Amino acid sequence: MLNLSNKKIQMSRMWKYFIEATVEIIDEEGIDQVTIRKVADRAGYNSATIYNYFAEVSHLLFFASMKLMKNYTEEVTMYMGKGDTPLEKYMLAWECFCKHSFQQPSIFHAVFIMDLGDQPENLIKRYYEIYPTDLIAIPEELKPILIERSMSKRGKSILELAANEGQIDANSVDDINEITILIWQGMLTNILNRRSDYKSEEAMHITMQYIEQIVDNAKSRHIVVK
Repeated sequence: MLNLSNKKIQMSRMWKYFIEATVEIIDEEGIDQVTIRKVADRAGYNSATIYNYFAEVSHLLFFASMKLMKNYTEEVTMYMGKGDTPLEKYMLAWECFCKHSFQQPSIFHAVFIMDLGDQPENLIKRYYEIYPTDLIAIPEELKPILIERSMSKRGKSILELAANEGQIDANSVDDINEITILIWQGMLTNILNRRSDYKSEEAMHITMQYIEQIVDNAKSRHIVVK
């Protein structure tokens, strides 16, 4: 009988088989063409086996999309490293996020918007348990942000640092956070639904213009009394 350590290794191995099979299908056919049967066939198992490891197909899509987002998670570190203040880092993080999400709208939708059922916040943590090497190049101070699925919590944590340093008023944090996320979601939805002819770079510039306006308005209203 397998001990707990061996069971964990075996389970992680099986997860990787199915995740990597899903990645291959997405690369070859697109995310909309992923089915449990296709993944099972490519991995060499029957469909019923997949349900021993994944509650639903959206979870498979989530984990595969996380793999396909690796370029983003590596590049956002470089982007944020260019900023000296929390607000600069916030804007640079959004720039990188817009760049990659509008290039891969279906992938980012699967990670940040798609309905994942109960306790979706645990899925990113589970992903990095399976692929811990994906975090090696990430600075320790950024890891808590990257392992957080909630966009609201990701953005708010940086804005709160900006408020603590007097760059924006603390009362503006929630408004900035919510409005910027809604702007991004609107653009991504338009791209996914083909309601916009914007190329990815154009969509990024337009979205960033709106985000900059929101942040600039908050800064202009914030008067620091010395």
